[in-house]
Amino acid sequence: MKIKKWLSKLPLWLYACLVLPILAFGLSKQGTPYFSVLDIPRIWTDEAMKDWELPNSNPAFSAKPVSEEFYYNLPERVIYKTYPVYHPDHEPEGYWEWLHEQEAEVVFDESKLVTEEDWIKAGELLFDYPIDTLGAVINTQHVRNPDFYSSIGMPLTPEGIMPFAQWVVAGKGKVYLGNLSCAMCHTRVMEDDSLLKGAQGNWPGDKAFAFALESDGVSERGVQGITNILFGSPFVEGDPHGKLLASGRESILEAFKAVPEGAFGRQGTSILYPPQAPNLIGVKDRKYLDHGGLGQHRNIEDMMRYIAMNQALDFLNFYGEYNSLGLTKERLNNGEAIIFPGTHDRHSDAQLYAIAKYVYALTPPENPNKPSILSERGKIIFAEQGCVTCHTPPLFTNNKLTPADGFEVPEEHYDKYDIFDISVGTDPGYTMHTRRGTGYYKVPSLLGVWYRGPFLHDASLAKLEDLFDPARLRDDYVPTGFKPHDVKTKAVKGHEFGMELNEGDREALVAYLLTL
Repeated sequence: MKIKKWLSKLPLWLYACLVLPILAFGLSKQGTPYFSVLDIPRIWTDEAMKDWELPNSNPAFSAKPVSEEFYYNLPERVIYKTYPVYHPDHEPEGYWEWLHEQEAEVVFDESKLVTEEDWIKAGELLFDYPIDTLGAVINTQHVRNPDFYSSIGMPLTPEGIMPFAQWVVAGKGKVYLGNLSCAMCHTRVMEDDSLLKGAQGNWPGDKAFAFALESDGVSERGVQGITNILFGSPFVEGDPHGKLLASGRESILEAFKAVPEGAFGRQGTSILYPPQAPNLIGVKDRKYLDHGGLGQHRNIEDMMRYIAMNQALDFLNFYGEYNSLGLTKERLNNGEAIIFPGTHDRHSDAQLYAIAKYVYALTPPENPNKPSILSERGKIIFAEQGCVTCHTPPLFTNNKLTPADGFEVPEEHYDKYDIFDISVGTDPGYTMHTRRGTGYYKVPSLLGVWYRGPFLHDASLAKLEDLFDPARLRDDYVPTGFKPHDVKTKAVKGHEFGMELNEGDREALVAYLLTL
């Protein structure tokens, strides 16, 4: 009673300061937040986009994105309920007909997202959601053809589901194959047939694309055109993609087929220097995104920008006066219709926020490789070999950028970025000869190497043991992972740490790394 009388005499503002936090605490204990209004950041502003990405290794051709006004004038994506894609031999009886009887169901509504768990769950739905239904990579005819799966070695779940694409139902009788979700490149079918979302994926995307181009009978000019849109970089020294285009249709298709599972020639990179599909588990603690550290990662807004840009809006970038779709700045600014997957609409800021929340919440599976006497010896060797300098515990990365061979670090970069000014000598092609090239490679984290592979930024080594094999430095070496389509042997150079260890010490070091 005394407390009640004392509270009644307090000024209203002071009463609120005392009582509302107590009320909030009590409600939070019941799983209900005391407020549900989230201030979703506006991420694509002209000011923010000025210096978010690092400049190109040739600064005159650094990416210039679309303006804030252009971006927010794009319509927001409507997110429909999706359905799994089965291998034809595993599809439930009547499934295809049943799909065509379904009505469209919109499944993202930000007004219903209240708790952190709500946002994460919605983010997973969006992570899986395909942004293309035009058949940009593969289409309905391909996935309903059994030869598609057998010819490229498509991983499947035990139920016969192909987990890298989904059916999108936009209305009764309107069933489309959906491509280009985050999950397409960042889902892994594990050896025990379980799915691991956010991991380095094993979608054989470039082999699938080659199958599509061949089975659809796309002409030489068509194959050259789409390859140029994806990878063209005429401003780089030697223009390697120009040489690829001139090599002809069959050679281009062989270049696509040469890219192994675990790597993917995403737009702006290359099938000549294909990037390893990154592991997203633990990405919340990384300071740079992309193998070349193209996108700075300072907060959740940066992650949202990265998702927005990489869901195809970089096709609208200009590199000097060059645009891979053949647009001019005048045509773009005049608002001409752009019919290309991912460039005619966008995720809302709320949708991007949900995806980022989900990605930040990703956790690794239980590691079956437990510490042992052998791995403990490897831990000592890891320290003795100086591995901790770059792969510093507990993140097992120092979160810095290392310059590639042939790149001279501009003086002003030392004040802007975290740079470890020593090159490890790996192939500089990706970061020196592509639209995404910065001249750097980021130091990757070693956490979760047990469920990853192939290794190095270009996926040239299939197994972790291959990294420490001195034979890989010879010109007669046959890479166990990615090998360019037009060579038989090729040295996998760089990162020569641990190469002089004896066989027992190498075994111990690998045993330790597999426990991380």
